[in-house]
Amino acid sequence: MSDRPHPDGVTEQLDRDAPAPLHAQVSEQIRAKILSAEWPPHYRLRSEPELAADLGISRGTLRRALATLIRDGLLVQVRGRGTFVTSTTIEPSIAQKLTTLSEDFARQGVPYTTEVVSQRVMAAPPPLATLLDLSPGQSVLRLERLRSASTGPVAWLVNYVRTDLTPGLEQADLADRSLFGLLENEYGLKITTGRRTFTATAATDRIATALGVAEGFPLLYLEQITYLHDGRAIEYSDVWIHSERMRVTSLLSRR
Repeated sequence: MSDRPHPDGVTEQLDRDAPAPLHAQVSEQIRAKILSAEWPPHYRLRSEPELAADLGISRGTLRRALATLIRDGLLVQVRGRGTFVTSTTIEPSIAQKLTTLSEDFARQGVPYTTEVVSQRVMAAPPPLATLLDLSPGQSVLRLERLRSASTGPVAWLVNYVRTDLTPGLEQADLADRSLFGLLENEYGLKITTGRRTFTATAATDRIATALGVAEGFPLLYLEQITYLHDGRAIEYSDVWIHSERMRVTSLLSRR
């Protein structure tokens, strides 16, 4: 057994004669670094060849160790970027990209569930009809959903979608599918732009109950209008986000 530190902060303490296989020893060593916060959320591990060489193990053994931690939700691999320590606070990129929460969760490897609370066709209220370029009395699909992660409920979503462009949408299963993905893949709609406004708000009775917080709890509120490539509005949504379980991060460039 040796005890040799290397630049990534892992100290090699692998006993090749121990009953525990090498991959289990490595995963436990890394797990200790994460749980002690020595490796904080978003910390990027060195590349697999470098880590394997420093530990004196094969890449196959290292991958088995990392796979265990990925399965346990402590690490996440992002294609083209590397392996990162996960964050207890979900950070979607919805502040700068026209993606849905489900798409962001999937891309970050965050396990989530979606409960469809209601899904019905109704006449668009006057202000909403104006925003969606509809005539008074035209119908929309009103969709209410609760999205949860391993930490608990994270977002309450209410979407309104034009039914003149999406016939039969009220019959679709939207518990396991991205709304945008369905509109694009099933209806051939090309979503290109949107407008999002973020404000702070206090949780009201029904939303507080759904998100498991007290009335008056501070929430992040998102209002969105989505447009097709020809400029027509297709969807309006209200989203209330649990401010302690998910935060929105913007990546900015000066030039």
